[in-house]
Amino acid sequence: MTINRRSLLLAPAIILTSACSEAPKQEVKKKEPEKPPEAVTGRYAFYQMYAAARNWATDLQPLQLASIHLKEVKSGEGKSGAWQCMFVSPSKGRLKTYTYSVIEAGGNLHKGVFASLEESFSGSRGQAKPFLIAALKTDSDEVWKTAADKSKEYMKKNPDVPVSFLLESTPRFPNPAWRVVWGERVSQSNYSIFVDATSGEYLVTGR
Repeated sequence: MTINRRSLLLAPAIILTSACSEAPKQEVKKKEPEKPPEAVTGRYAFYQMYAAARNWATDLQPLQLASIHLKEVKSGEGKSGAWQCMFVSPSKGRLKTYTYSVIEAGGNLHKGVFASLEESFSGSRGQAKPFLIAALKTDSDEVWKTAADKSKEYMKKNPDVPVSFLLESTPRFPNPAWRVVWGERVSQSNYSIFVDATSGEYLVTGR
């Protein structure tokens, strides 16, 4: 059997060319695990709800903004996994409650903004009365810093008490005020700090 010498010389080049012409293997990127949902500030949640509520009434005003504790989402330093806001429409004489949550949760909480049914409104609810949106110039994380600075001794003695936030306008103060409440509910709390929602200044310590 006769072997072509020229073929033998070309064989390595052919093999090399074939190897180079093969498509490079693409690296398979590992999918990064989703980040756990994070708590948000009250003002951030408020504007998410406000944008949706504008479709209900253009003359709406906030009546009350409150944090909601979620077991699945770590809260702290002025942030919470869910918030609730009551809006009123003077022209309609109606009230509508909205919630904003970072997850689907129990208690009729849905991820994102969710609206409840309308209710009648006569001008106030308890001591709370509607206020102008422009008066809300401080956020809950800023308020937390002020409240924490005034509550070092209490926090030292009660390190595990959850903190809640309530924003409303009452006859007690000229501007709407944040109430930083140590406890899940105002009725169950024996300590709270009031902060002016417009100026961010400390107002008073409540029991």
